[in-house]
Amino acid sequence: MFQRDYFMRMIQQMTEAIGQIMQLRKERKQEEGLLLLDELLEKHFHLSRKLISSLSDEDLVKVVSRNGMIDAEQLQAIALLLKQEALLQNDLGRERESYGSAIRSLRLFLRLSIMKAEPIAGEINGQIEELCSLLKPYELPLSAKRLLLEWHEAEGRYDQVENIMYELIEDSAMPAVDAAVIYRRLLELDDMQLEAGGLPREEALQGLKELNVKEEETQAEHE
Repeated sequence: MFQRDYFMRMIQQMTEAIGQIMQLRKERKQEEGLLLLDELLEKHFHLSRKLISSLSDEDLVKVVSRNGMIDAEQLQAIALLLKQEALLQNDLGRERESYGSAIRSLRLFLRLSIMKAEPIAGEINGQIEELCSLLKPYELPLSAKRLLLEWHEAEGRYDQVENIMYELIEDSAMPAVDAAVIYRRLLELDDMQLEAGGLPREEALQGLKELNVKEEETQAEHE
């Protein structure tokens, strides 16, 4: 009961703080907004922005896990604060810092959506869409692309799964055999599901056929 009350207070404080940060952005007081972010991270998580940027996603997840269970509320709160940092840094013209915070926030929100976490301040998928819009001018790192692929599949956007799959192939980050596995998994769905996801069965079958040919050519080159 005590723990739940704590998290409810934390969520309320986070919601209020995000409102304050948004107001500071309107007043062009971005540096004050960053200071407020620092205070919140230290108060609730004993973390700093610098420390967060140095941790891998896996390490950050461990920080907010208890007895092997991920604390989705805390992870989501950190993702929300990182998104606000990205917006503040973007306002200040600090492109590298904004990009780094936005990517980290995006990856955390993707993980939260995939694990079906309950939202604490705004829909998680809405946060993802906003971050994708912010990051649209940039090439995403492979780690984010892989999570986006998994997220789109979980959300039934099979045309987007295919698009990212081919990006990963072009990046030499996904072998044809792994992409073929994804096609075969999608082909287990019925026609209505595939159509709704923007990937008709004929298109998926054609894609799988082309990948099989590509894999055969690759094997022939190595013989």
